[in-house]
Amino acid sequence: MKERNTFHISRKPVVPVAEDEQSNALSSDLKPRRFDSSPHLIAIARDPSTMFAYWNIDWPSIFKNAAPVDRQVHLRVHCADGLEEKEAAVEPMAGMHYVTLSQRHRACRIEIGYYQPADIWNSVVMSNEVRMPPAEPSEVEHVDIATIPFHLRFQQLVDLFAAPNDDAVATVISRFQTRAVSSGKHQTLSSEERKILQETGIAVSELAEARHAFDQIDREKVKRRGEALLGASPTSPSRGFSGISAGS
Repeated sequence: MKERNTFHISRKPVVPVAEDEQSNALSSDLKPRRFDSSPHLIAIARDPSTMFAYWNIDWPSIFKNAAPVDRQVHLRVHCADGLEEKEAAVEPMAGMHYVTLSQRHRACRIEIGYYQPADIWNSVVMSNEVRMPPAEPSEVEHVDIATIPFHLRFQQLVDLFAAPNDDAVATVISRFQTRAVSSGKHQTLSSEERKILQETGIAVSELAEARHAFDQIDREKVKRRGEALLGASPTSPSRGFSGISAGS
């Protein structure tokens, strides 16, 4: 009862806030959003006919002297095959946009800019080149299968397999595991290769079992499912992909 009698509503914080913490909290709320020194525009292919664009640009600095006549910025698609695409007007502060292509292209770049005056184009930044995925599943039957040890970080895999810059890590792992499976009882593996195999924590029997299971896959069924996924929706499938092996 005595404790209840001491209860009261305070107009100020009961626990005092340090002056430096209070000043930091206030300053962080008042500070404007920080941008990198140079504008960035990243483009990613979502599907054969859609590109995703993300930008990080200090628009207040760019529009300090003159704002666009239409109060918007525009995305231009530049394709390696020379086919023209329409521009897309976007909100500058949106930071992202999906660009739908009207034609099939091999590779594209996205440029962001604005008009000021109305007939003068002002380019801000150009994106990286994006290789567009094919509209139809590949007919190539040859694949490289690799069992990826997910308990290792990507950098550990790079250091472990000493993957060169021009080769994909999965390709290097696939070649190594193919030699390990075909070698039987490590007869053709060097001591260093046996050490790498031990570090990955994957037995040769597991690798052989994964390859055997992959060889039993109904290729036509997988092809039909891939065609259905590509034709039904540009978004990711609702059901996740399962399995321990990756093929390319």
